[in-house]
Amino acid sequence: MNTFRNPYLNWLAEHPVLAAFVLLGIAGLFLTILPILLYLTPIRKVPLRYNLRNLQNRWKTTLVTALAFTAVTGLLTFMLSFVKGMDRLIASSGDPGNVMVMSDGAVDEAFSNLPAFSVKLLPKDLQDEIVLASQEVYVVVMYMIPDPVPGGRTRRFVQLRGLDDMKVAAEIHGVKLGRGDWPSAGGVREVQGAETALEVVIGHGIARDLASDVGKATLAPGDTLVLGPRKWVIVGVMEEGSASFGSEIWTRDRHVQENFGRENSYCSYVIRTGGAAKAKLAVELIKNFKRERNLQAVTERDYYAKMTDTSKQFSVASYLVAFILAIGGVLGIMNTMYAAISQRSKDIGVLRLMGYRRWQILLSFQFESMIIAILGGSIGCIGAYLLFDSTTVTSIISSGPGGGGKTVVLQLTFDLGVLGAGIVYCLLMGAIGGFIPAFSAMRLRPLESLK
Repeated sequence: MNTFRNPYLNWLAEHPVLAAFVLLGIAGLFLTILPILLYLTPIRKVPLRYNLRNLQNRWKTTLVTALAFTAVTGLLTFMLSFVKGMDRLIASSGDPGNVMVMSDGAVDEAFSNLPAFSVKLLPKDLQDEIVLASQEVYVVVMYMIPDPVPGGRTRRFVQLRGLDDMKVAAEIHGVKLGRGDWPSAGGVREVQGAETALEVVIGHGIARDLASDVGKATLAPGDTLVLGPRKWVIVGVMEEGSASFGSEIWTRDRHVQENFGRENSYCSYVIRTGGAAKAKLAVELIKNFKRERNLQAVTERDYYAKMTDTSKQFSVASYLVAFILAIGGVLGIMNTMYAAISQRSKDIGVLRLMGYRRWQILLSFQFESMIIAILGGSIGCIGAYLLFDSTTVTSIISSGPGGGGKTVVLQLTFDLGVLGAGIVYCLLMGAIGGFIPAFSAMRLRPLESLK
């Protein structure tokens, strides 16, 4: 593979499909901006009111074409906001100074099996790099939906994380409570009289997701859940910004071990070091450390960075769908403009006899197609933003072909990049779809068009 000094060129070389879209976008922008700039210059040209009057006279066709642009652009903007939200969630997950230790060969912490751990078992030079440490057991358990709708689903799977010291784990992972408090030392509380329930802290994302099953905006401290064989009571809710941990439920490690067949075992040890450089050093020391079993170590940031398969697949699917929809949009605007040319061939002949040049006719029709594209695309972007901004969706991030992954509740992200991409996309369709009909209009001979 060719390498370039410019990192952006290297990135494009590694992503040929995206590079093709970039080149197509540059060509589309050229066909978009150039006609607009030339049309707005004081050079003698076809009056703008002529184009607006024709669009008004053909308002039904104009409206249908603009609505098609609205639907296509709105769908693309929605897909891009999902990809953006997924990328932001993954990028914010994991601290650069944290190291995850799993059993040798495990591709995901759900498949890892480790005994109880003590930092004192590690070599002295490795102990010096560790600031904090947490033992964690991670399982996917069944949540029973209370009072399910007849014919609807009665259960779903949620992620439960057991921790030996929840406050230390919260500091390591950068998790803070938005409401409530951490579980008590015993981790048990009485609910509804003499009945007891195990205490949990729930992520803000999963709190909103599960609340939809009971007709509430979000779950709050005091609400109860049925997970597996036991009832659990929420004592705290994580605040916004807890990354992927906002999609998990936290509790004491012994509760998970006793109720879900993980007695005296953990999935991972997470250790906090003095920074990214110290974390990389700790990874190498742990990999070279030999005890009764080999250990596997990876920085927490790298662990979550590998969970991008779903995001990448959805990105490719988004671009593929966008390409297919773009073909439909281009054909739609071409059909509209060809119909306009056939109805206005005599107008074109009159304009040519009045002294307007061919390139001015081309700019006039090209500008007309851009008006339709801008109108429909802008409504599509604004509509998607108003309908789906701050909307949460549930998805799965995969750790790769070896299996594993996590269910996350993410928020759709509509930033200037996403909205700008939607506008550029619709302008690109309008520019390409309008150019060929405009070129054919330019080539009409004045006398023949008047026959």
